[in-house]
Amino acid sequence: LSERDGWRHVYRVSRDGKAVRLVTPGAFDVIEVAAVDEPGGWLYYVASPDNATQRYLYRSRLDGRGKPERVSPGEQPGTHDYDISPDARWAWHTYSTFDTPSLTDLVRLPSHATVRTLAANDRLHAAVAPLTARPGEFFRVTLPDSATLDGWMIRPRDFDSTKTYPLLMYVYGEPAGQTVLDRWAGRTGLWHRMLADQGYVVASVDNRGTPAPRGRVWRKVVHDAIGVLSSREQADAVRALTRSRHYLDSTRVAIWGWSGGGSSTLQAMFRYPDVYRVGMSVAPVPDERLYDTIYQERYMGLPQENAAGYDTASAINHAEGLRGRLLLVHGSGDDNVHYQGSERLLNRLISLGKPVDFMEYPNRSHCICEGRGTTLHVFSLLTRYLLEHLPAGPRTRDGRGV
Repeated sequence: LSERDGWRHVYRVSRDGKAVRLVTPGAFDVIEVAAVDEPGGWLYYVASPDNATQRYLYRSRLDGRGKPERVSPGEQPGTHDYDISPDARWAWHTYSTFDTPSLTDLVRLPSHATVRTLAANDRLHAAVAPLTARPGEFFRVTLPDSATLDGWMIRPRDFDSTKTYPLLMYVYGEPAGQTVLDRWAGRTGLWHRMLADQGYVVASVDNRGTPAPRGRVWRKVVHDAIGVLSSREQADAVRALTRSRHYLDSTRVAIWGWSGGGSSTLQAMFRYPDVYRVGMSVAPVPDERLYDTIYQERYMGLPQENAAGYDTASAINHAEGLRGRLLLVHGSGDDNVHYQGSERLLNRLISLGKPVDFMEYPNRSHCICEGRGTTLHVFSLLTRYLLEHLPAGPRTRDGRGV
């Protein structure tokens, strides 16, 4: 895989490195190599040339001749995941959309004919059907610098466009993951739909620097400055949405995220206090110097060579900007994002005289999922905090509750 032409493509290279042939031509990214059918002369890979929120199986000739062929069914827009057999004749295929739970079947390649349905998830489909009666909306938002971001939005099932609603933004915002995907989001997605039915509009956007298949420049623009561009683009997206959609109340905006999303939540609350009233940060990295080198130095360079960049990118150094309500949540046994970062942030906020609400989950890891009742406790905590500090429900245009 190489991004030498601005897109992530597969190249066939001779052993001496002198002969290089492009196998996957086109203005798109190869998201993942799925299989190599050497006897048949085909490369199977995942891509989505026309929509960065979706995933499809394609194949190209190993000699680079001809055009890429889409293998995934054209009548199934959404996300397709594959586990392909070594001979590239069979595959476990899982399909879902933002509003449709996953279905898994065994398919024959390259025809994609279904051999057997393995998991139809009929009971789950029936159970969630009422929750998805109002489908989620995918949109694009244009920022002041003309950058265009993908996003999704969930509105209450009893949504009234003549009223105004509080907005909850779900964020990740870092190079390790996308939030704007046309796939079933499981537990977190169901929680978002529950909140929407309480009277919130829930939305998410992918800023530049996230791993969306939108080219090399899109992904690498944040190099040496994690958290800076992303927080600005997230805030600009909120401003653009509340200006263009009259049913969103710009004075009632909250943001939440986990891990890198927890870090992005801190950046949002500290850097843009005029935009966000409430933030819920779970397992964040407040100080960029405290995270593991394989991730941090890949995007930020060496601390001794980019000291100013590490200082600027660390949310802890902007804590004086906090004005809204902040909930900080962390497991004390987190072996991924170490607990010491949150303790350091707490001491910084205390020294600044900034109010903060904090919940430690004893000896829980990064998922905060160990122990009976833990997951329910975490999401109940987040729900109560949001309802208390940014009450749900629509208001009339003059600001009165209904």
